[in-house]
Amino acid sequence: MSDTPTGLTTPPEGYAAWLVELKARIHTAQQRTTLAVNRELVWLYWQIGRDILARQAAAGWGAKVIERLAHDLRTAFPEMKGFSPRNLKYMRAFAGAWPDEAMVQGVLAQLPWYHHLALLDKLPGPETRHWYAAKAIEHHWSRNILVMQIETRLLERSGTATTNFAATLPAPFSDLARESLKDPYRFDFLGLTDKAQEREVEGALVKHVTEFLLELGAGFAFVGRQVLLDVGGDEFFIDLLFYHLKLRCYVVIELKGGKFKPEHLGQLGFYLTAVDRQVKHESDHATIGLLLCKTKNKIVAEYALGDKHQPMGVAEYKLLESMPAEFQTSLPSIEQIERELGGDDTLFETNAQ
Repeated sequence: MSDTPTGLTTPPEGYAAWLVELKARIHTAQQRTTLAVNRELVWLYWQIGRDILARQAAAGWGAKVIERLAHDLRTAFPEMKGFSPRNLKYMRAFAGAWPDEAMVQGVLAQLPWYHHLALLDKLPGPETRHWYAAKAIEHHWSRNILVMQIETRLLERSGTATTNFAATLPAPFSDLARESLKDPYRFDFLGLTDKAQEREVEGALVKHVTEFLLELGAGFAFVGRQVLLDVGGDEFFIDLLFYHLKLRCYVVIELKGGKFKPEHLGQLGFYLTAVDRQVKHESDHATIGLLLCKTKNKIVAEYALGDKHQPMGVAEYKLLESMPAEFQTSLPSIEQIERELGGDDTLFETNAQ
């Protein structure tokens, strides 16, 4: 049965392509509208929080005024949610944490309100909050991904792998490559214990490749597992091969189930040479190697990398590990906050998930 309504003529030539273009325009306009609404609401919340701070400081208004304000705003705007006493306190905290009006309007208004609650609850100071806010905007993190990145200490782990990039890659490419690696990598999502063998970890990473790519970070694209290289008639197999879209190069990842040993880099270097000669396109940058091991002596790794002329990095990976004590917070979860605030502002439904 045709989907064309009765009485409509057959569309003329070029109509289908035009319709696709119109749909794309409408979708873009919808996104812009949502972003504009989000900016206005975050800006409004900051202004309310700023006014509460100013009046409490200047006139000595006590905490009770927030309860009264919540009641009066709910009465005046019964169709709007988000005016609970708890959310008003978050507005006050938001304004106190970000006193720079230009920063709020220019950068922070790009994030939905519940992203800001996560930043306020989970992070202690403006520097770390600004870093995670910028990353959330750059990579379009959902609120849950933002919380996960905070709790797994992404900031502390970024750019900390032991590498020889400064000596083997040109600047500023070397800095970008270094910032693309972490130490340690967190593989808690695999559900494996420290007794897991290399092949077991490797297979689980491929099975959970979405989570693995998220842990690797933005720019990594999965190419294959146990990638065959034929060198002089002998077969060799790369554990994991990726392509980094920003660095424009292949990344060879080798897994070692024990402690780092200098001889591991000889095998990795062989794979880099083979990929550069057999796989790499002439427009690609030099292939980078990342050796992931359960443990490493950083000084030994630095010595081992010191005489290598190919770009390599060494980092640890962690399987099941308990959350650091400083993150075992008594602060409420995001879900508890949502329930307390009365179900979120409907304006944020498409952005907050």
